Amino acid sequence: MSSQQQLQQLSQELQEIQEQIEALEASVEGLHEEQTEIDEAIDALDTLESGSNVQVPLGGGAYLHAEIQDIDEVIVDIGADYAAEFDQDDAVDALENKKDHLDDRIDEVTSEISELEGRSSQLEQQAQQLQQQAMQQQMQGMQGPDE
Repeated sequence: MSSQQQLQQLSQELQEIQEQIEALEASVEGLHEEQTEIDEAIDALDTLESGSNVQVPLGGGAYLHAEIQDIDEVIVDIGADYAAEFDQDDAVDALENKKDHLDDRIDEVTSEISELEGRSSQLEQQAQQLQQQAMQQQMQGMQGPDE
């Protein structure tokens, strides 16, 4: 394989790695947003009590005013399209647990990003070496044989 072909192959690999890194960074951003929503839910549960008036989102930017009948009847998504009813304290615990799982996932994805960045650096160094070799070969070819 010629130096030019090797450079093209390295360039393509670098581009693929960069796309993977961008996708993983977007994933981390989404996980952070989910953590923020959980924090907001925990804050609400810590401050609300039975009889409080709240706005319930209906979707499409529409809200409904409602009164909390019983703060100890909190329904929390527990994953896999299942939800469970908890009292106020257990709901906070369930949300904290979800947040811990998100932290673990963020750590995993961040580790993947680091590995890809390391691989990217290696490929960039290989590409630089190939370019230097190609330039040296060109320079030697231009000088020609000694007379």
